[in-house]
Amino acid sequence: MQATTASVPGPPAADWAASGVVALSGRPDGPALVPPGHAATRARELSSTLAAVSAQAIAVDGAQLLGERAALMDLRRRGTVSAGGHCRLLPSADGWAAVSCARPDDPLLLGALIGDDLDAADPWPALADWVRAHRGDDLLERAELLGVAAGPVRPAAPARCPAPLTPRSVEGLLVVDFSALWAGPLCAHLLGLAGARVVKVETPARPDGARRGSPQFYALLHHGHESVVLDPTDSTGRSALRALVDAADIVIEASRPRALAGFGIDAEAAVGRGACWVSITAAGRASNRIGFGDDIAAAAGLVAFDTHSGTPAFVGDAIADPLTGLTAAVLAVSAPADGRGVLWDISMTDVVASTLTADPVPPTSRRGDTWFVESADGPIPVAKPVSRKPIGPAADSGADTARVLESLRIPVP
Repeated sequence: MQATTASVPGPPAADWAASGVVALSGRPDGPALVPPGHAATRARELSSTLAAVSAQAIAVDGAQLLGERAALMDLRRRGTVSAGGHCRLLPSADGWAAVSCARPDDPLLLGALIGDDLDAADPWPALADWVRAHRGDDLLERAELLGVAAGPVRPAAPARCPAPLTPRSVEGLLVVDFSALWAGPLCAHLLGLAGARVVKVETPARPDGARRGSPQFYALLHHGHESVVLDPTDSTGRSALRALVDAADIVIEASRPRALAGFGIDAEAAVGRGACWVSITAAGRASNRIGFGDDIAAAAGLVAFDTHSGTPAFVGDAIADPLTGLTAAVLAVSAPADGRGVLWDISMTDVVASTLTADPVPPTSRRGDTWFVESADGPIPVAKPVSRKPIGPAADSGADTARVLESLRIPVP
């Protein structure tokens, strides 16, 4: 895996400029915008922590991880449309709201939310009309009820992320990864770089949706991981799932707790026997809210504002995902000093909110084809997003099921 060199964190303006996120923030026909807060600096700090703790060399720049999917997929800033195209910022009766329409069944669910049928090919006009006539709280209440990724754009309440415990090596530990898309898989990827054995688990009915996206990006996060597919509707499949969890040193999930509990998997029991359980959710394990990287970040208040029009714009590309993945990895490479297990309840909303500040946001200027951040230390050129390159493909879904189970002495269904 080609890797960038881990960098020493700098001032927020410099870290934002170097991350590629500024180039992805703003209208396509307007200036590149500096986001509020210090998420890029936080990302660099997290990657530096991983490098210091790991027994193996992890030379990644956390700030640059924020934009690497955009680099691989050649995404551009699109203002009130997310870089990936699946989320929009819409004016509401009392402000702005972020609404995602990314899953195949989202048009049906969003139609239920607004009480009308939506055109699956273009649901946005009807959605925009409904959001414009309703308050953000109304949207949030209905979104939580229906399992839709949407919410009002408001500065989040002050938040703190869980603090890491005693650093530890994860070399040789077994990571069982139930997560999908970006945040959880990035956590698993970083643990794999640190020397852990990573087993990705999918079910026949719900493969990782990221497999339908960029093959390069999927390979970047999953190359070298073993792929297991088990059917929880079958008794032998459920038994194998539970046995796999029992064998794990670290478990990663990125869904509401009831999903794995419905398969007979008990997070508290795993923690009780000494495992590390990494739980990534939109707003914490006690919340029913769901969300994706773009809508979570925007709803938490991480949006860039055009100073002339006052219109918000998305920051980067699904930035809550890589920021959460880095956070989760740093927590997973720590543990109670007495060897007890730990459950990390990681709210993506809190991860984002904890990076926001009331500090002034520096302006940008353009000289030729290059944008610059105007900082107190002088103009800083805005870098384009960059990405590492995968050195090989990801395993086909389920390719390693029999071999992994046999290696752990688990009966193969």
